[in-house]
Amino acid sequence: MENRINVQLTSRALKDLQKIRDFNDNFYGVSKSKEIIVDLFKLMEVLENSSVDFTEIGSIDDDFVHLKYEYRKLIESYYKITYRKSKQNIFVVRIFDTRQNPRKNK
Repeated sequence: MENRINVQLTSRALKDLQKIRDFNDNFYGVSKSKEIIVDLFKLMEVLENSSVDFTEIGSIDDDFVHLKYEYRKLIESYYKITYRKSKQNIFVVRIFDTRQNPRKNK
């Protein structure tokens, strides 16, 4: 029996995705914007791999060390995906466009 871990996006991460899509729709066009979102989801799907534990593939995110849980990050192009692991889930808490002011990432 496979123990597949599920990736869940928090409401904040969903808002981040919407902002990324809106920005990229205007900057790159709708087609490229969709491609970027698909690539971000593909990266998050790596964390769900049941044959190999990739849940700790990301490095520890220093912007979140002051919090209770251990937060890790994955980088894709201009985007940083911050997540934490629980027993059965991966919670994506932020998807941050690194071209933004870093203070907005906290």
